[in-house]
Amino acid sequence: MDRYAVMGNPIKHSKSPQIHKAFAEQTDQHMTYTSMLVPEDSFEDAVRKFFAEGGKGLNITVPFKIRAYELSDELTERAQRAKAVNTLLIRNNGSIVGDNTDGAGLVRDIMHNHDGRLGGKKILVVGAGGAVRGVLAPILAEKPALVVLTNRTFEKAHHLAEEFADLGRIEAVHMNKLQGPFNWIINGTAASLQGDIPELSESVIGEHTRVYDMMYSKQATPFNAWAKDYGAEKAFDGLGMLVEQAAESFRQWRGVMPSTPTVISDLRAAM
Repeated sequence: MDRYAVMGNPIKHSKSPQIHKAFAEQTDQHMTYTSMLVPEDSFEDAVRKFFAEGGKGLNITVPFKIRAYELSDELTERAQRAKAVNTLLIRNNGSIVGDNTDGAGLVRDIMHNHDGRLGGKKILVVGAGGAVRGVLAPILAEKPALVVLTNRTFEKAHHLAEEFADLGRIEAVHMNKLQGPFNWIINGTAASLQGDIPELSESVIGEHTRVYDMMYSKQATPFNAWAKDYGAEKAFDGLGMLVEQAAESFRQWRGVMPSTPTVISDLRAAM
């Protein structure tokens, strides 16, 4: 039976085993998928051991995504852009391929599960860390009219905008100088985990603004609650992105794309 796993530290909270078990049952794949708590000083050894013992593929989560990028023998184009890897697979010749499915998961969730469009839209992306870096290329591939990056530390947003400028119209703007409203506001900060919200003016929100928080929770995230209070048309959290990035990993490994809506609704119900 083909073996797959997710590696991270901590890992107890991971929903990946549940998600991939559902995908495997749905698509009749003969495979197992487990979670592995990996000590921070032995990540590379753990990956090589897993593949040496016949493992077929890995998901990688916090805090190992950059180390997985550095460990990979080959990188997909989107992993090169993200400079982080959340999916590993092994070739027949033993080389390890690194991919990043986060951005594809975000875009697919918006477009397929929420009937959203990014093409021709004015999009505000909040944050400039690894989560945002992972999603910019797939967002820009949809040909938005403009992507504005903003971040508490402006310089980080500025450097990121410069790095991705060859892919489309993207610019960095100070938080206190944003000119709204935007069609989409995507929160790529971890503020919601601390119960905080980024220091944005409500002027970024108009009556047709849709917001997307890459974090998720049982109730509305603090960011989404704030946006709805100021009149956002719709607010979505990142649970669908979690399932969609997993589906893209699964497709890379097994060559079949699982259906996601029931998996998303089952996870939501279990929360």
